[in-house]
Amino acid sequence: MHSIVVVPMHSTCPDDHIHLDPCESLAFGRAVRPRGPHLFIPHEGVSREAGEITAAGAYWRLSNLSGAQTYVVENPEGAGEHIKVPPGRLDAPVPFEFSRVVLPAGSELLSFDVWAPRHDYLDRTGPRGGAPTASAFPLDRGKRYFQVLVALCAARLRGEPHAPLPTAEELVERLRPLWPSVSRASVAWNIDYLAVKLRLKPAPDSAPGGGPRLNGKKERLVSLALRFDLVREADLALLGGKAQPVR
Repeated sequence: MHSIVVVPMHSTCPDDHIHLDPCESLAFGRAVRPRGPHLFIPHEGVSREAGEITAAGAYWRLSNLSGAQTYVVENPEGAGEHIKVPPGRLDAPVPFEFSRVVLPAGSELLSFDVWAPRHDYLDRTGPRGGAPTASAFPLDRGKRYFQVLVALCAARLRGEPHAPLPTAEELVERLRPLWPSVSRASVAWNIDYLAVKLRLKPAPDSAPGGGPRLNGKKERLVSLALRFDLVREADLALLGGKAQPVR
């Protein structure tokens, strides 16, 4: 039996958790309901009938019953991944295994967590015969450019989705223990190489004058890498190992 677990804000023990079986619902808000499960949020900035959570097997749905506030559902493991549920939206499906529902409340942001069952995956992703499918983002985790990409994404992979990106000097310091000869120039070269490899800019020999300057290059690289899981939290271990140069 699948079960959705709702963890109230400031919960200190499992006895506080609320379990929902498929098709069961949990209302939440400032008002206290006389019957049925309810998550009481005693804050004047929260609507009396603020919303409702409905369990649906391996995922859950969120209804925003407020008249003016947009709710945000964050994936604490997703390096900034989130969905927005506008006022009046009913039964918005939430696909995250671990979620944090964030409610604007006056000058504060209140939150509670929702845990879905462990997601299942196929043992293999397609037929074994025939030609292999070409990779959209062919990255080699053993190369230095991949270590540069992981170093760029490190703070956000550690759960700080709004962390500023490291400067060139910070990247050099982060990479020096595993790449003693690293310099600002070599870091910049690898960032340019990644921008071309991930098709964020044309190769220098394929565009007049070496191609246009790419503004916000690091931000776009990090955004693409995190959006498509090109780097994951487990890749942080690579910052402690050795890599091969790309040339």
